[in-house]
Amino acid sequence: MRISKGIISAMLIAMFLFGCATPRITLFSDASDPLQEVTLDGTADDKILVIPITGVITDSPKSRVMRTQPGVVQEVVSHLRLAEKDDRVKAVLFKIDTPGGTTTASDILYHEIASFKQRTGKRVVVCMMNLATSGGYYVSLPADVIVAHPTTITGSIGVILIRPQLSGLMEKIGVDVQVNKSGENKDIGSPFRPITPGEENILQELADVLGRRFVGLVKQHRELDGERLATVANARIFLADAAVAAGLVDKIGYLQDAIDEAKQIAELDADARVVTYRRTHYPNDNLYNTLTSGTLAGPAPLVDMGPIGDLLSLDAGFYYLWPQALGSP
Repeated sequence: MRISKGIISAMLIAMFLFGCATPRITLFSDASDPLQEVTLDGTADDKILVIPITGVITDSPKSRVMRTQPGVVQEVVSHLRLAEKDDRVKAVLFKIDTPGGTTTASDILYHEIASFKQRTGKRVVVCMMNLATSGGYYVSLPADVIVAHPTTITGSIGVILIRPQLSGLMEKIGVDVQVNKSGENKDIGSPFRPITPGEENILQELADVLGRRFVGLVKQHRELDGERLATVANARIFLADAAVAAGLVDKIGYLQDAIDEAKQIAELDADARVVTYRRTHYPNDNLYNTLTSGTLAGPAPLVDMGPIGDLLSLDAGFYYLWPQALGSP
């Protein structure tokens, strides 16, 4: 049987696009490419490492056409491991721009940053950009100094349980779901039926426990008490000046001010090198580049639902997240 060249070509293209081709070929940098140091400023031997934390904090990788991007947790931990091995890295500056993320991913990053600081003795500074809310603030807690831009929004100290509810829609379209369960609460939070008062109490108890953990860490790291702690514990958001007054932020400034702060607390020369780790080379690179690898996106969606689409894309579960910020640039 003869196979036309067109069919062979189509098969090869399909294998390439869907990952069946061997050996593996990538056109764009992805999670498998190594991180390499890039100097952004300075010429001295001692270094300040800049690590961006952007987007929703999750431990899941992001899939794109013909490549993958590392998840936030994977990428940050990879940076920390390299920094730990480099004795010339004296300080780490986290450039944070995130509404938060899952409770576990946020807690993992908090733990990794705190453990890194304890093991190495390296100084840690946070510079908050547009957003450092909820999980974005949670991961900032181990920092020696927290700097916020004048226009930063932070706070939202608390937890939220996101779960879809489809029972009303199912009634309208005449669809039902039958469930057999081994325990009364086995399908707690099911989107296919209204929640019972007892189930509501259970879920609220879980949210309260996770929220108290967050507030407790804020109290521990920021030494807040009394009225100031009560103010932040209601999960409100703050602009930078109010965050300073509330004790959540140490200073207001810009990215260069945060770099200068890192140099000062790490006792570095004014010409200390400012470096970052990238998987892709960028011409005319600078401090405001948050990319570590090529991020040419896949095809644009046919319908852009904006923030609603971001919210609907979240799995059901508990989040240290300010959901109103989803979809913001």
